Amino acid sequence: MVTFGAKLLSDLAAEYEERGEDPLPVYQELGAKGLAGLPFDPAYGGGGRPYREYLDLIEELARSWVALAVGIGVHTLVCDAVQRFGTEEIKRELLPAMLAGEKFGAYALTESSSGSDAASLRTRAERTGSGYAITGRKQFCTRGGEADLLLVMARTGVEGPKGITAFVVDRQSPGFRPGRPERKMAWRSSPTWELVFDECPVPDHRRLGAEGEGFTIAMAALDGGRLGIAACAVGLAQAACDKAVDHVRAGEAGQGTEFMLADMATGIEAGRVLYEHAAGLKDRGARYSQQASMAKLFCTDMAMRVTTDAFQIAGDDLTARFFRESKVLQIVEGTNQIQRVIIGRMLGSEAGL
Repeated sequence: MVTFGAKLLSDLAAEYEERGEDPLPVYQELGAKGLAGLPFDPAYGGGGRPYREYLDLIEELARSWVALAVGIGVHTLVCDAVQRFGTEEIKRELLPAMLAGEKFGAYALTESSSGSDAASLRTRAERTGSGYAITGRKQFCTRGGEADLLLVMARTGVEGPKGITAFVVDRQSPGFRPGRPERKMAWRSSPTWELVFDECPVPDHRRLGAEGEGFTIAMAALDGGRLGIAACAVGLAQAACDKAVDHVRAGEAGQGTEFMLADMATGIEAGRVLYEHAAGLKDRGARYSQQASMAKLFCTDMAMRVTTDAFQIAGDDLTARFFRESKVLQIVEGTNQIQRVIIGRMLGSEAGL
């Protein structure tokens, strides 16, 4: 078994990014080391560690390979939904293999006509004799063509959030196929897919929660996912800052870089404290949705600033990749404009507005 270190992961990242290939063997090896199930219940094969500790791992992975860290983060998001909202039957069926890294999950919420307005999704799940049949299309699904299990949100009832239900769909199910992968400016080693469902059968026991609870499940999953993206942003920003510092120390940068480096380091430290605080709330069972949105917003905006400055200082291929990768972080798991809407609404609700 390979022992992964920062240098090896960075080299693998460059190779897989160049080929535009999903690194399934790397995911599997991380799973074999127990890193695919770190914050989950040991009764199902998880590591039983705090969510904050898991996010520290994500930050370290992102420092070497942000696309890999995002893939682990999406898998964790799906596992979290299964553990929190699944029946004992489905947890026993799915979690051991998922937490061991033998099967991986993907999250299918977004559609072409319902990006930021996820509650208006059109994919439908019609009742059948043995369960449901899902018909529709999803878009921008990270590793949707490679994952073994898909957490799919589909409409079973009225328009709006109250008509949405969550399902876990097996990739081998008839009626499901990956559509076309997206061509992206970054994260080429993390394929992003359109997914097509054509009367895809899903048995009753693969429903998470009750009918109509899918939107609540989707948003709860995104809270944890946003913390994962925040940690990814901090790790990526740290890598960019390290590269800029090395460039300055080598005497290859112009004048006036000290202030730029100081701002980089300060922003990184502030972002780390912010996501770790939100993770502490989650670990204590406290409400943390607002803090998750704050962490995602601040950390990804910070990473964009840091990678921009790092590219200005070093100006090489690596910092150019960091710059592109940070832009994607501002978009996924709810754009930063949507994070501001969420935070503002929560503040208004607390104020009785």
